[in-house]
Amino acid sequence: MLSSEVVGYIAAFFTTFSFAPQAFLTLRTRDTSALSLGMYSMFVTGVAIWLVYGALKADWIIVMANGLTLMLAMPILGMKIYNRLWGNERPL
Repeated sequence: MLSSEVVGYIAAFFTTFSFAPQAFLTLRTRDTSALSLGMYSMFVTGVAIWLVYGALKADWIIVMANGLTLMLAMPILGMKIYNRLWGNERPL
């Protein structure tokens, strides 16, 4: 039987690294037109709050997973905002 810690690491791996292919594709192509600014802003905020929660609880599985996800998500959010303000992306 799996311990709760092992289950946490497995879940952290899949949720964090399932995000990586989209992050790398977006960073490579610089195309953010299909991403919702509202959804992505809320997602990044939620991940940051989960990171703080994990730190406050000293739950390093939560800290690790959300720290990595935040490192992947922040450049994409920045690129989305940049494309919206100075690129050729039209606001909805």
